[in-house]
Amino acid sequence: MSLTNILKPEDIKKAVDTFEAVGSFKHKEFFKICGLSTMPPEKVREVFRILDGDNSGYLEESELKDFLKWFNPEARTLTEEEIRFVLSGDENDDGKIGEDEFLEMVKS
Repeated sequence: MSLTNILKPEDIKKAVDTFEAVGSFKHKEFFKICGLSTMPPEKVREVFRILDGDNSGYLEESELKDFLKWFNPEARTLTEEEIRFVLSGDENDDGKIGEDEFLEMVKS
């Protein structure tokens, strides 16, 4: 399944374009712009499973680095500082984002 099967392509483009500048990424704002924050939980979980490229059940640092690329392959990678900001949603401090943590991040 593709992210464009869940989210509107024009919303994805707008979200990725908003955070084109290095150091500008804010995940909560990204989720709002792309429409993910208004999706039902089961759709958010589908997005998580797409982003979890290695099917480990977690978004690890390497997957977070390429977060924007999942939405647009031409997008930039996230900086270490931006990754740390996203990892602030890591409720159990294991250094990765689980599916429930991702849902909480999107919906908060």
